[in-house]
Formats: sequence, structure tokens, C-alpha cells
Amino acid sequence: MKIVAVEPIGISAERAKEIQSQLAQKGHEFVWYGDRKEDAATLVERMQDAEIVIVSNIPLPVEVLSKCPKLQFLNVAFTGLDHIDLGYCEAHHIRVKNASGYATEGVAELAVGLMIDVLRQITRLDGSIRECGIRGAFLGRELRGKTVGIVGTGAIGIRTAQLLQAFGCEVIAWSRTQRPEVTGMGIPYVSLEDLMRRSDIVSLHVPMTPETNGLISRELLALCKPTAILINTARGKVVDMNALADALRNGRMAGAGIDVYEKEPPLPQDHPLLNAPNCVLVPHVGYATREAFDDRIEIVLRNLE
Repeated sequence: MKIVAVEPIGISAERAKEIQSQLAQKGHEFVWYGDRKEDAATLVERMQDAEIVIVSNIPLPVEVLSKCPKLQFLNVAFTGLDHIDLGYCEAHHIRVKNASGYATEGVAELAVGLMIDVLRQITRLDGSIRECGIRGAFLGRELRGKTVGIVGTGAIGIRTAQLLQAFGCEVIAWSRTQRPEVTGMGIPYVSLEDLMRRSDIVSLHVPMTPETNGLISRELLALCKPTAILINTARGKVVDMNALADALRNGRMAGAGIDVYEKEPPLPQDHPLLNAPNCVLVPHVGYATREAFDDRIEIVLRNLE
């Protein structure tokens, strides 16, 4: 079979050669591209003769997939699948498998890191000290003792909750599926409205689906305490970004830490969060650790096998 990795997928050229040699011994051709191109024409050129394609989070719409008649399997080196037209794949019997679990630790750690950054304003204070500023009257806030609402108790939500309990937080949760291991950790499930009202920190860990699109609405944000902060390491479209920016600017919420957006960065200059106060923004890096990428390629190869 012809197997094409349409992008680097976080491995070196040397590692790609090792994989190529291993697959060649089994009678397969492996083609690896060391650059990332997202335009449809390039993707079609790379994929059109492949039976198996390895891809991370590059969007694969119908205009690309329909020009790949030999395609049988999409081996997705990513957790989410909302960038792929799954309806087309199902209709044309193209199997799709993600790399579930590779970034659990990385995303959970970033969520906690964003909480600490927002509470202690590390990024802002770094800028201040570089301008020869001083602490002045600044006082940060601690994680200890805070009520944290976990929205979505999949693997990443559960791991984030475990880390927060180690910091001395009270954790509550909402999820479409309630898991016994979560209640076994002493974490109660509550309604989403109750979670928004009670939480000092709301941390989002739901996938992007039609049901979660716009889940954190203007109405739900209005329920939050004025001292509350929102952390989103899930998907950008889960949150009404304009409503969040308004809440931050009007003092109805105290801060936010955001890793995900409606589209991949770079953001447009008029994006509402760019000028929102006490809002830490990072360019979708929750999954991007050396350890996660090493785990990811092993999962991808197991899926391929």
C-alpha cells in the first residue's frame, strides 16, 4: 500500500527514514513530507494516489477528499476530528482513526499553567519588569481553595481535575456522560448553570460537536462571578468569543486563558480577545510537547499496524 504522511507529524527526517525502511520490509511504500502545506492543491497532489494518509490537524474538506479515489484510511495524528469531513468518509467507506490520549498530560498541564498565569498575572508582570517596573500594590491569587468547574470529563478533563485536587482545589464537574471514576474522586456532577455560578475557575475540556458549538454562551457567561476566570484548551468555537471579550472588558469576569480559537492562528487583527484585559493567549500549543509528539507517533504506528 502507498502510505503518505502529508506533513512532518513531529518527527525528524531520520525517524521518517526508519519508518520507511520498516514499512518497505512489509511491502509498503511510505512517503513523508517534511513541510506543512494546507492549500487544497498541494494536499491533493500529495494524497491523490495514497491508500493511507497520515495527517494531524490540517483541514480535509470534500474538495480534497473527493480527489483521492484510492483512499481507504485516514490515520489522524490528533485527538479531535472536527477538521475532517467525516460524513464524506463514512459515505465512501474511508476509515478514520485518531491518536487519542497522546496529549492528555500536555493539555492538562497547560490548563493548570494558564490558571496560574491568569491568577498571578505572570505574563503581564514579565512585561512590567522588562520595562523596569516594580510590584507596587499588585497582589495575585492562589489556586489553593478555589472551586474549579471542569466542563467535560474525558481523559483530559479527568487529568486536569487530578492535578487541581493536588493543588488543594474543590472540583465540580459537568459532562454529557457522567463517569463513575469522577464521582469516585469525590467530584460531584452539577448542572452547567450551577457550575458557572459556583466556579472561581471554569476549565473547558469538551470536543467540538454540533452540541458543543457555542456551548459557553453569553447567557452562561453572565452567570459567572465577577472574580471568575475561564480557561479554554478544548476548541475555540465552544465559547462565544465576543461575549467573553465583553465580560472581560466590562469587569463581569476577572480573566481568561485561551489556547484555542475559531480558526488556527494567526488571528485577525480585529479578534475580540486581542485587546481584552487580563487575557493570556497562546497559539494552540496544549498538545505540542516533545513527550506528546513522541507518544503520538507510536500511537499512529499502532493504528497503522
